[in-house]
Amino acid sequence: MLTHTHTQPHKPKRAVVIGAGGFVGGTIKAALASSGIDTVGLTRKEVDLLAPEATKVLSSQLQAGDSVVFVSAIAPAKTCEQLMDNLRIVEAACTAFSEVMPGHLLYISSDAIYSDDANPVTEDSYAAPSTTHGMMHAARELMFKSTVTCPFAALRPTLIYGAADPHSGYGPNRFRRQAANGEMITLFGDGEERRDHVAVDDVAQLASLIILHGSEGTLNAVTGVSVSFFDIAQIVAAQFNPPAEVKCLPRTVPRPHLLHRFFDISQCLKSFPDFRYTSLADGIARMHKKTVGKKR
Repeated sequence: MLTHTHTQPHKPKRAVVIGAGGFVGGTIKAALASSGIDTVGLTRKEVDLLAPEATKVLSSQLQAGDSVVFVSAIAPAKTCEQLMDNLRIVEAACTAFSEVMPGHLLYISSDAIYSDDANPVTEDSYAAPSTTHGMMHAARELMFKSTVTCPFAALRPTLIYGAADPHSGYGPNRFRRQAANGEMITLFGDGEERRDHVAVDDVAQLASLIILHGSEGTLNAVTGVSVSFFDIAQIVAAQFNPPAEVKCLPRTVPRPHLLHRFFDISQCLKSFPDFRYTSLADGIARMHKKTVGKKR
C-alpha cells in the first residue's frame, strides 16, 4: 500500500521522466506537465542506459532532489538477453542515483510480478513471477529499493491500452488495429479468458498523484473489472460502421490455465479517494475517436 509524504498535493521543484520517448513514459510526462510541474523527459537520444557512459550521462542530467519517474525498459522482456539488458539498464540508473540522489523515485512496474494463483490480487499478494517479464520487474523493484534512500514507490499496472501503443498485444490494441485495417477481429478459442485492462491515461494520472503526494510503497494500477476477450472484441467491433466482424478460431495451443484474473482496488480507493478509473467501454471509445480515419 501507499503512504503519502504530503497529505495535500505538493508540486516538486522538478520531475524527470526517464523513458519519456515511449508510449507510457510520454503519456506520464504530458500528465505531469499538465499538472503544472516543471518536467524533463529523457529518451534514448539523451541517454542510452545500455551505453558504457550511461551512468555519467544520466548523472549529468539529474539534480539532487528531483522527483524521478523511471519507465525505461525493453518490453516485453521475453528472452534471457532482454532480461539481462533490462537489469543492466537499472544497474546504470542505480549507480547514477547513488551519485545524485533523487528526492522521490517512482518505478513503473507490472502486475506480472504476482503469482498466477493470486486471485483476487492485492498489493500484499505474493510476488512469484512465472515469466521473464515479471521476473525483470520484480528484480528491478528490489534493485531500486536497495539503492535509493529517498521515498520509493512502485506502480504496478495491469494490461495497458491506448491509441498510441506501438505494440499489438492481444486485446484492445490488436483488435482495434485489425478492425481499422478492414480485417476480422480474431479470437483464440471462444475468447473466454477474463482480464483487467487499464487506460494509459489512468496510469499517467496515478503516476502524477503519486509524485504530487510524494508517496512511497506499492500500488496496483487496475480497474477491478475483468472482461472477457470476447466482450472486448464486441466493444471494439461496435465502434466501426458497419461493425467489424469477430471470428473465433480454433486454438493451436492449450488454453491458458489462468482463465480469470481479478483485482481488489480498495488500496487505490484509500490512497486516492477522488480518483476514478475509465471504464473499458469509454476507454475504447476514446481510443477509437483518437484514431478514426487512421490505420495502425
